[in-house]
Amino acid sequence: MEPVSQTLMKGEEPLYRRGIFTFSGAHFLNDLVTTGMVPALVVLYKHALDLNYTQSTLIVLMSYLTSSVSQPLFGLFADRKPKVWLFSVGLFCSIMGLALTAIAPSLPWLLLFISISGLGSGAFHPEASRATHLASGTKKGLAQAIFQVGGNSGQAFGPLIISIFIIHSGIHSLIWLIPVAFLSLILTGQILPWLGGKLKATKVNTKKVGKGTNNYLGASLLSCVIILRSWCQIGVVVFLPFYLHNLSVQQSEILSFVFVGAGALGTFVGGILSDKVGMKRLLVSSMLLATPFALIFPYVHGVLSVLDLLLFGFCVLSSFSVSVVYMQRMLPENIGLASGLSIGFGVGAGGIGSVFMGGISDIFGVATVFTILSLLPLAGSLISVFLPSDRLDKKLPV
Repeated sequence: MEPVSQTLMKGEEPLYRRGIFTFSGAHFLNDLVTTGMVPALVVLYKHALDLNYTQSTLIVLMSYLTSSVSQPLFGLFADRKPKVWLFSVGLFCSIMGLALTAIAPSLPWLLLFISISGLGSGAFHPEASRATHLASGTKKGLAQAIFQVGGNSGQAFGPLIISIFIIHSGIHSLIWLIPVAFLSLILTGQILPWLGGKLKATKVNTKKVGKGTNNYLGASLLSCVIILRSWCQIGVVVFLPFYLHNLSVQQSEILSFVFVGAGALGTFVGGILSDKVGMKRLLVSSMLLATPFALIFPYVHGVLSVLDLLLFGFCVLSSFSVSVVYMQRMLPENIGLASGLSIGFGVGAGGIGSVFMGGISDIFGVATVFTILSLLPLAGSLISVFLPSDRLDKKLPV
């Protein structure tokens, strides 16, 4: 059986730009209304429904759990019976679920609508990532970088939209997302015929050419790295307002935008570099470079703290798209599952990790949490050293 990597070396397949930018735009909308806006909306939901802190944390937890747990399941389902329409329906449910929270009369209804949004995100990601894989040609790193930049940009703009618009107009203004949900069907629907045709052609080709075998040990190690990176990313976003307690909510949200926005830029640059230097090298070096910026953050102030956050976010998230392609390379028989593990499961684990970090902050203080967060990229870099090589002239060990 001939490795996929060697097959790719025999011919260059072009990047389908229209498809890639459609998938990236859809990813922007999906992550904007889920991981971008939901955590930032918690304070508004709390006041609107008179919730306590425990009830408020259930909102984020339900959003992350429904999305992260369902993504690998949707991925397995998509691997056995691919359904391209899940790409459109998933995004529609993500947006519509959040829009309906504007009229939620109580906490149970709010959690139901948030769960619909989370399940929509879970259905969207495996099919969207598979579609990106099919449209990437031989530019796997670049294609996933463009796709993930869309998602990371959505995460970054979420808090910004809350601070600029929703805080002033109120929670009920979320109802205006309903037209956006229907417009998303137009955005995604126009690409479905191409996607369906490409999927059928790929099925025919994979019967003639071996796809390779799954490397479960490598996938497990990579999952650990993704979880550590996700704990770091979400931990910074969640605890930054508490750590910088002398700043207003709007100022804290802007700093979160700087961190995640720099990460979106890093995701794009990392995807381009990975096609040249290799995914393993970029994963190890980017996590290692992020460590010093994480360590010095508690000791810098003013403009230096903003610059440090920018470089920290750029480095730690520059491996985001790389890890998706890397997981797909190690699980070539289950592209949907690979996408669910590298995107959904990792982010969900980060959300759960933030709950543990909250307990630590209650006992030891927020400063201790930032000390722990600063060591997570270093741990991820060390684990990355033991990942199998991804160079085109070597086959991943099974």
